[in-house]
Amino acid sequence: MVALVVGCLCPLTGTLLLLQRRLFLANLVSHAVLPGLALALALQLDPGVGGVVSGVAGALLAERFSRADRPGEGGDEAVLNTVLAGFLGLGVLLIPLLGLRVDLEAVLFGDLLAATGFDLLRGLLSLGAMLLLVGLRYRQYVYLGVDPLGAASAGLPVRRLRLLLTLVTACTVVSAMTAVGVVLVIGLMAAPALLALAGASSLRQALWRAALVGIALSGFGFWLAIQPSVNLPPGPLIGVLCLVLLPLGPLLHRDR
Repeated sequence: MVALVVGCLCPLTGTLLLLQRRLFLANLVSHAVLPGLALALALQLDPGVGGVVSGVAGALLAERFSRADRPGEGGDEAVLNTVLAGFLGLGVLLIPLLGLRVDLEAVLFGDLLAATGFDLLRGLLSLGAMLLLVGLRYRQYVYLGVDPLGAASAGLPVRRLRLLLTLVTACTVVSAMTAVGVVLVIGLMAAPALLALAGASSLRQALWRAALVGIALSGFGFWLAIQPSVNLPPGPLIGVLCLVLLPLGPLLHRDR
């Protein structure tokens, strides 16, 4: 059930981010959650809450420094990569500094076989938040994705819309941590979204396509991983299946 919920949630978030050309934000947030997880464990708080706060903080920090004028091309990308590396390094350093006992491999690459009912509940709550966001702000996100400058000129609350999506993205990453880990979650966000957007006539169509592809991908990956003849970690296997799925997008687009 956790695999199926995460398989639905990640592509929905990825499709919205991809439409706005902000998919790298998911990669940044997925690495920025680590310091919050470590601090929350040290304070005996829910690691998910700490991860969400830390992920959003990393995204806001990157956005703040990206606004400044920087010499040369690619300045924004340099800022994003620097924040990503800094938060990931801080998270890894906090684990020994705080004397925490954390299975870092499970955090980075997931461990579906250790999933609990609380992981399922967290995923369902995040999925509910995503569906609520899409249901209430659908037209605004379509406008923002197609014409961001026009959306700002028309008076849409662009910063608020992006902040809400950043918050849901952080919740998505934390919810997917058990399934595919904070490193591989970007694949589950990106590959189904790319396939769904190929030839889609509307954002709504792309969203449900991406969700179906993600559910099938995640469910099949988990089923395949636990077969006695295979016996591989589900998270990395799902990541490889995302790579296998990638060439289908251009083929479908060419057919249309």
